Amino acid sequence: MSAVARFDLKMDAEEKELVSRAAALMGTTMAAFVRTAVKEKAHELLDRESRVTMTALDFHAFTAALNGTFTPNEALQNAMNAAHGVKRA
Repeated sequence: MSAVARFDLKMDAEEKELVSRAAALMGTTMAAFVRTAVKEKAHELLDRESRVTMTALDFHAFTAALNGTFTPNEALQNAMNAAHGVKRA
């Protein structure tokens, strides 16, 4: 079983009445209703923020860059040359 942490929430009477009515319609407690709603909203937000959305033009430019030839800059070329000289066990 995971650890339980307490979270206190203050709301005005109008907000409490709204949540109370919604919880009653769902046949659950206010705490369970709020917990479920908060988890759904958090998952939605985290999912949305973990995605990158591009226009069709941006996507075309991105894929062209990925598919194009790669030329390393001088520092990377020097590092790759040095790595070729390293003996591996």
